[in-house]
Amino acid sequence: MSGRLDGKVAVITGGASGMGQATVYRFLAEGAKVVIGDMNAETGAATMAAIEQQGASDRAAFLVTNVAEGVDVEALVARATDQFGQLDCIYNNAGIGGAVGPISDTRVEEWDFTFDVLVRSVFLGIKYAARVMQRQGKGGSIISTSSIAGLNGGGGPHAYSAAKAAVANLTRSVSGELARHRIRVNAIAPGVITTPLFHSGQAEKFEAMAKQKVPWPRLGTGEDIAAMALYLASDESEYVTGQNMVVDGGVAANGPDMWGNGPDSPMLRKSGVTHGSTGIANDIRNVEG
Repeated sequence: MSGRLDGKVAVITGGASGMGQATVYRFLAEGAKVVIGDMNAETGAATMAAIEQQGASDRAAFLVTNVAEGVDVEALVARATDQFGQLDCIYNNAGIGGAVGPISDTRVEEWDFTFDVLVRSVFLGIKYAARVMQRQGKGGSIISTSSIAGLNGGGGPHAYSAAKAAVANLTRSVSGELARHRIRVNAIAPGVITTPLFHSGQAEKFEAMAKQKVPWPRLGTGEDIAAMALYLASDESEYVTGQNMVVDGGVAANGPDMWGNGPDSPMLRKSGVTHGSTGIANDIRNVEG
Protein backbone atom coordinates (compact mmCIF):
# COMPACT_ATOMS: atom_id res chain seq x y z
CA MET A 1 0.00 0.00 0.00
CA SER A 2 1.50 3.33 -1.05
CA GLY A 3 1.78 6.29 1.29
CA ARG A 4 0.79 9.88 0.62
CA LEU A 5 4.43 11.01 0.86
CA ASP A 6 6.13 8.24 -1.08
CA GLY A 7 9.30 9.55 -2.70
CA LYS A 8 9.32 12.81 -0.75
CA VAL A 9 12.06 14.12 1.55
CA ALA A 10 11.19 16.38 4.49
CA VAL A 11 13.09 18.34 7.12
CA ILE A 12 11.30 18.77 10.46
CA THR A 13 12.68 21.01 13.19
CA GLY A 14 11.74 20.40 16.79
CA GLY A 15 11.19 16.84 15.63
CA ALA A 16 12.35 15.06 18.79
CA SER A 17 9.28 15.78 20.92
CA GLY A 18 5.68 16.93 20.86
CA MET A 19 4.06 18.00 17.61
CA GLY A 20 7.28 17.67 15.64
CA GLN A 21 7.90 14.14 16.80
CA ALA A 22 4.31 13.13 15.98
CA THR A 23 4.81 14.60 12.52
CA VAL A 24 8.09 12.72 12.05
CA TYR A 25 6.36 9.43 12.83
CA ARG A 26 3.38 10.23 10.56
CA PHE A 27 5.57 11.31 7.64
CA LEU A 28 7.64 8.13 7.91
CA ALA A 29 4.47 6.03 8.06
CA GLU A 30 3.33 7.74 4.84
CA GLY A 31 6.54 6.84 3.01
CA ALA A 32 8.69 9.96 3.38
CA LYS A 33 12.36 10.22 4.21
CA VAL A 34 12.85 12.62 7.13
CA VAL A 35 15.72 14.67 8.54
CA ILE A 36 15.06 15.68 12.13
CA GLY A 37 16.56 18.81 13.64
CA ASP A 38 16.36 19.40 17.39
CA MET A 39 18.39 21.09 20.12
CA ASN A 40 17.92 18.18 22.53
CA ALA A 41 20.39 15.40 21.72
CA GLU A 42 18.88 13.07 24.33
CA THR A 43 15.33 13.17 22.98
CA GLY A 44 16.77 13.05 19.47
CA ALA A 45 18.52 9.77 20.24
CA ALA A 46 15.35 8.39 21.80
CA THR A 47 13.34 9.37 18.72
CA MET A 48 15.83 7.67 16.42
CA ALA A 49 15.71 4.54 18.60
CA ALA A 50 11.93 4.45 18.26
CA ILE A 51 12.24 4.89 14.50
CA GLU A 52 14.68 1.99 14.37
CA GLN A 53 12.17 -0.19 16.21
CA GLN A 54 9.64 0.74 13.54
CA GLY A 55 12.06 -0.46 10.86
CA ALA A 56 12.44 2.96 9.27
CA SER A 57 15.94 3.99 10.35
CA ASP A 58 17.16 3.90 6.74
CA ARG A 59 14.72 6.71 5.95
CA ALA A 60 15.56 9.00 8.88
CA ALA A 61 18.45 11.09 10.16
CA PHE A 62 18.95 13.31 13.21
CA LEU A 63 21.08 16.41 13.59
CA VAL A 64 21.50 18.49 16.75
CA THR A 65 20.31 21.90 15.57
CA ASN A 66 20.10 25.39 17.00
CA VAL A 67 17.37 26.74 14.72
CA ALA A 68 18.32 30.33 15.51
CA GLU A 69 21.73 29.84 13.89
CA GLY A 70 21.98 30.08 10.12
CA VAL A 71 24.86 27.63 9.82
CA ASP A 72 22.86 24.99 11.69
CA VAL A 73 19.74 25.40 9.56
CA GLU A 74 21.75 25.44 6.35
CA ALA A 75 23.50 22.24 7.46
CA LEU A 76 20.15 20.62 8.25
CA VAL A 77 18.83 21.34 4.76
CA ALA A 78 22.11 20.14 3.24
CA ARG A 79 21.79 16.88 5.19
CA ALA A 80 18.52 16.18 3.40
CA THR A 81 19.97 16.71 -0.07
CA ASP A 82 23.28 14.98 0.70
CA GLN A 83 21.75 11.88 2.29
CA PHE A 84 18.46 11.58 0.44
CA GLY A 85 19.10 13.50 -2.78
CA GLN A 86 16.44 16.19 -2.63
CA LEU A 87 14.17 18.36 -0.48
CA ASP A 88 10.41 18.45 -0.94
CA CYS A 89 9.20 19.86 2.37
CA ILE A 90 10.50 21.74 5.38
CA TYR A 91 8.41 22.04 8.53
CA ASN A 92 9.73 24.92 10.66
CA ASN A 93 8.21 23.66 13.88
CA ALA A 94 10.84 24.11 16.62
CA GLY A 95 9.63 26.31 19.43
CA ILE A 96 9.78 27.38 23.06
CA GLY A 97 7.44 29.16 25.43
CA GLY A 98 9.97 31.97 25.63
CA ALA A 99 9.54 35.12 27.68
CA VAL A 100 6.64 35.05 30.14
CA GLY A 101 5.26 37.50 32.64
CA PRO A 102 4.22 41.18 32.73
CA ILE A 103 5.56 43.31 29.90
CA SER A 104 7.11 45.72 32.40
CA ASP A 105 9.15 42.90 33.93
CA THR A 106 10.29 41.23 30.69
CA ARG A 107 14.02 41.58 30.08
CA VAL A 108 15.23 42.66 26.66
CA GLU A 109 17.42 39.57 26.26
CA GLU A 110 14.41 37.34 27.06
CA TRP A 111 12.36 39.07 24.36
CA ASP A 112 15.19 38.78 21.85
CA PHE A 113 15.75 35.10 22.65
CA THR A 114 12.05 34.39 22.07
CA PHE A 115 12.08 36.06 18.66
CA ASP A 116 15.35 34.34 17.70
CA VAL A 117 13.89 30.88 18.29
CA LEU A 118 10.36 31.51 17.05
CA VAL A 119 10.80 33.98 14.15
CA ARG A 120 14.44 34.08 13.08
CA SER A 121 14.38 30.30 12.82
CA VAL A 122 11.40 30.40 10.46
CA PHE A 123 13.11 33.01 8.28
CA LEU A 124 16.20 30.79 8.12
CA GLY A 125 14.22 27.66 7.33
CA ILE A 126 12.33 29.39 4.54
CA LYS A 127 15.49 30.99 3.17
CA TYR A 128 17.57 27.84 2.88
CA ALA A 129 14.73 25.53 1.84
CA ALA A 130 13.57 27.97 -0.86
CA ARG A 131 17.08 28.08 -2.34
CA VAL A 132 17.14 24.32 -2.72
CA MET A 133 13.57 24.03 -3.98
CA GLN A 134 14.08 26.77 -6.58
CA ARG A 135 17.25 25.08 -7.80
CA GLN A 136 15.50 21.71 -8.06
CA GLY A 137 12.75 23.31 -10.14
CA LYS A 138 9.91 21.00 -9.14
CA GLY A 139 8.19 22.99 -6.39
CA GLY A 140 7.77 22.03 -2.77
CA SER A 141 6.05 22.77 0.50
CA ILE A 142 7.21 25.08 3.30
CA ILE A 143 5.28 24.78 6.55
CA SER A 144 5.79 26.72 9.78
CA THR A 145 4.19 26.55 13.20
CA SER A 146 2.35 29.71 14.17
CA SER A 147 -0.31 29.67 16.94
CA ILE A 148 -3.77 30.90 17.81
CA ALA A 149 -1.85 33.10 20.27
CA GLY A 150 -0.82 35.15 17.24
CA LEU A 151 -4.38 35.79 16.06
CA ASN A 152 -5.25 38.38 18.72
CA GLY A 153 -4.71 39.15 22.39
CA GLY A 154 -5.33 36.73 25.22
CA GLY A 155 -3.95 33.55 23.68
CA GLY A 156 -0.50 33.45 25.22
CA PRO A 157 2.43 35.40 26.67
CA HIS A 158 3.17 38.76 25.03
CA ALA A 159 6.46 37.88 23.31
CA TYR A 160 5.21 34.46 22.19
CA SER A 161 2.00 35.93 20.77
CA ALA A 162 3.84 38.67 18.89
CA ALA A 163 6.35 36.18 17.50
CA LYS A 164 3.65 33.82 16.28
CA ALA A 165 1.81 36.70 14.61
CA ALA A 166 5.06 37.46 12.80
CA VAL A 167 5.27 33.84 11.60
CA ALA A 168 1.76 34.01 10.16
CA ASN A 169 2.47 37.31 8.39
CA LEU A 170 5.84 36.14 7.05
CA THR A 171 4.05 33.09 5.67
CA ARG A 172 1.54 35.23 3.79
CA SER A 173 4.22 37.60 2.54
CA VAL A 174 6.57 34.93 1.20
CA SER A 175 3.83 32.81 -0.36
CA GLY A 176 3.29 35.30 -3.19
CA GLU A 177 6.98 35.49 -4.03
CA LEU A 178 7.46 31.73 -4.20
CA ALA A 179 4.18 30.82 -5.90
CA ARG A 180 5.66 31.15 -9.39
CA HIS A 181 8.16 28.46 -8.39
CA ARG A 182 5.26 26.19 -7.34
CA ILE A 183 6.50 26.36 -3.75
CA ARG A 184 3.62 26.43 -1.29
CA VAL A 185 4.12 28.40 1.94
CA ASN A 186 1.66 27.77 4.76
CA ALA A 187 1.49 27.85 8.54
CA ILE A 188 -0.30 25.75 11.12
CA ALA A 189 -1.83 27.56 14.10
CA PRO A 190 -2.28 25.08 16.94
CA GLY A 191 -4.50 25.70 19.91
CA VAL A 192 -4.12 23.77 23.15
CA ILE A 193 -1.96 20.79 22.24
CA THR A 194 -0.89 18.44 25.03
CA THR A 195 2.87 18.41 24.57
CA PRO A 196 5.84 18.94 26.94
CA LEU A 197 6.11 22.52 25.64
CA PHE A 198 2.55 23.25 26.76
CA HIS A 199 2.52 21.75 30.23
CA SER A 200 6.23 21.98 31.20
CA GLY A 201 5.97 18.88 33.38
CA GLN A 202 2.71 19.96 35.04
CA ALA A 203 0.31 18.17 32.71
CA GLU A 204 -2.62 17.66 35.09
CA LYS A 205 -2.64 21.27 36.28
CA PHE A 206 -2.47 22.94 32.89
CA GLU A 207 -4.70 20.45 31.10
CA ALA A 208 -7.43 20.93 33.70
CA MET A 209 -7.26 24.70 33.19
CA ALA A 210 -7.23 24.37 29.40
CA LYS A 211 -10.24 22.05 29.25
CA GLN A 212 -12.40 24.90 30.52
CA LYS A 213 -11.49 26.93 27.43
CA VAL A 214 -11.67 24.34 24.64
CA PRO A 215 -15.14 23.79 23.09
CA TRP A 216 -14.20 20.40 21.62
CA PRO A 217 -14.67 17.48 24.06
CA ARG A 218 -10.91 16.79 24.25
CA LEU A 219 -7.62 18.65 24.09
CA GLY A 220 -5.52 18.51 20.96
CA THR A 221 -2.64 16.11 20.44
CA GLY A 222 0.52 16.12 18.38
CA GLU A 223 -1.20 13.73 15.99
CA ASP A 224 -3.82 16.39 15.20
CA ILE A 225 -1.07 18.75 14.05
CA ALA A 226 0.71 15.95 12.20
CA ALA A 227 -2.46 15.29 10.20
CA MET A 228 -2.57 18.91 9.02
CA ALA A 229 1.16 18.90 8.27
CA LEU A 230 0.66 15.75 6.20
CA TYR A 231 -2.03 17.46 4.13
CA LEU A 232 0.16 20.52 3.55
CA ALA A 233 3.19 18.40 2.64
CA SER A 234 1.27 16.16 0.27
CA ASP A 235 0.22 16.81 -3.31
CA GLU A 236 -3.37 17.11 -2.08
CA SER A 237 -2.67 20.72 -1.05
CA GLU A 238 -1.16 21.67 -4.44
CA TYR A 239 -3.40 24.75 -4.75
CA VAL A 240 -3.17 25.90 -1.12
CA THR A 241 -0.65 28.59 -0.21
CA GLY A 242 -0.37 31.65 2.02
CA GLN A 243 -2.70 30.14 4.63
CA ASN A 244 -2.62 30.01 8.43
CA MET A 245 -4.44 26.74 9.13
CA VAL A 246 -6.03 26.83 12.58
CA VAL A 247 -6.15 23.49 14.43
CA ASP A 248 -7.59 24.29 17.85
CA GLY A 249 -10.87 22.51 18.60
CA GLY A 250 -12.76 25.80 18.29
CA VAL A 251 -10.80 27.88 20.81
CA ALA A 252 -10.13 30.85 18.50
CA ALA A 253 -13.73 30.91 17.30
CA ASN A 254 -14.91 30.91 20.91
CA GLY A 255 -12.48 33.62 22.04
CA PRO A 256 -8.95 32.63 23.10
CA ASP A 257 -8.72 34.40 26.50
CA MET A 258 -6.83 31.45 27.93
CA TRP A 259 -5.41 32.85 31.14
CA GLY A 260 -6.90 36.33 31.69
CA ASN A 261 -5.18 39.54 32.72
CA GLY A 262 -6.44 39.83 36.29
CA PRO A 263 -4.22 39.77 39.40
CA ASP A 264 -4.68 36.00 39.76
CA SER A 265 -3.60 35.18 36.22
CA PRO A 266 -0.77 32.62 36.20
CA MET A 267 0.71 34.53 33.27
CA LEU A 268 1.34 37.58 35.43
CA ARG A 269 2.55 36.08 38.70
CA LYS A 270 5.82 34.77 37.25
CA SER A 271 8.37 36.23 34.86
CA GLY A 272 11.37 34.91 32.98
CA VAL A 273 11.96 32.61 30.05
CA THR A 274 11.01 29.02 29.29
CA HIS A 275 13.03 26.72 27.05
CA GLY A 276 10.41 24.08 26.25
CA SER A 277 11.75 20.61 25.53
CA THR A 278 15.28 21.71 24.56
CA GLY A 279 16.75 20.18 27.71
CA ILE A 280 17.75 23.63 29.03
CA ALA A 281 16.25 24.51 32.42
CA ASN A 282 13.67 27.28 32.58
CA ASP A 283 14.67 30.56 34.26
CA ILE A 284 11.57 31.75 36.11
CA ARG A 285 11.32 34.32 38.92
CA ASN A 286 8.48 35.62 41.06
CA VAL A 287 7.02 39.01 40.15
CA GLU A 288 7.18 41.56 42.95
CA GLY A 289 4.18 43.65 43.85
